[in-house]
Amino acid sequence: MNILLILAHPDKKSFNHAIANECKKVLIENGHTVIFHDLYDEGFDPIICTEEIPKDGKIPDLVNQHCDDLIISDGIIIVHPNWWGQPPAILKGWIDRIIRPGIAYNFIEGDEGEGVPVGLLKSKTGIVFNTSNTNEKREKEVFGDPLETIWKNCIFDLCGVKQFERKTFGIVVTSSLEQRQQWLRETREIIYRQFPIS
Repeated sequence: MNILLILAHPDKKSFNHAIANECKKVLIENGHTVIFHDLYDEGFDPIICTEEIPKDGKIPDLVNQHCDDLIISDGIIIVHPNWWGQPPAILKGWIDRIIRPGIAYNFIEGDEGEGVPVGLLKSKTGIVFNTSNTNEKREKEVFGDPLETIWKNCIFDLCGVKQFERKTFGIVVTSSLEQRQQWLRETREIIYRQFPIS
């Protein structure tokens, strides 16, 4: 299987990088092909221009390559920190530019974009790994866990990816080495379960 792995964290020493590396390792062990994009390392430009917005808009070669990678993917894994209840701006820009009409979803003929989109993605499974410095109870009770809504309802389900799993690791800032090692074991278990040996 082709698995698209998107990483959005600027610090190469971050736990997000450790999660992404663990994902890559397990996927390769299980015989999958990993399509990996470290958005900060690649210098991905998150700013969408007017010409790109229409379904038939003109898109740069790099955006086209990311779209092609999304189209051929059998599964998608996203790794990012929780910043203000949202993905980092670079990842939000990736969503804006890559989760495009005609690529990830369409509207039914004659709908003119007013109704419910029809998902186009080949991927059956989407996984999101988040890191956080907010207590889980507070995240859910005070903030309403906005990342769950964004990824599950507003992106994956809308684009036809019906099997969804999200795991948040926290609190990272005060975590011990032993705790982070346990989180990596949990990451490994999730990847083994969702993308077993091919």
